[in-house]
Amino acid sequence: MQRTEKRVPQRKCVGCGEMIGKKGAIRIVRDKDGNFSVDLTGKKSGRGAYICNDINCLELAKKGKKLERSFKCQVPAEIYDELEKELIENK
Repeated sequence: MQRTEKRVPQRKCVGCGEMIGKKGAIRIVRDKDGNFSVDLTGKKSGRGAYICNDINCLELAKKGKKLERSFKCQVPAEIYDELEKELIENK
């Protein structure tokens, strides 16, 4: 029996549009109640969108209102601030 390589889950970055590994991305989640949060574990329940670990991708997403388009509603400024803080810390 041959061993097959384990497939790495791919997600599309809302900022740059590139396909990236799930582990190399930060997930933004909107739960059933409409509350947003940054999910570093990738396991929270709710609708999710992914962004690269790159401050430039965050700027592209913010400028083009790409998170709003992904969630089909307004994303609070606190989420952008929290994302920026995470990206700066993880650099």
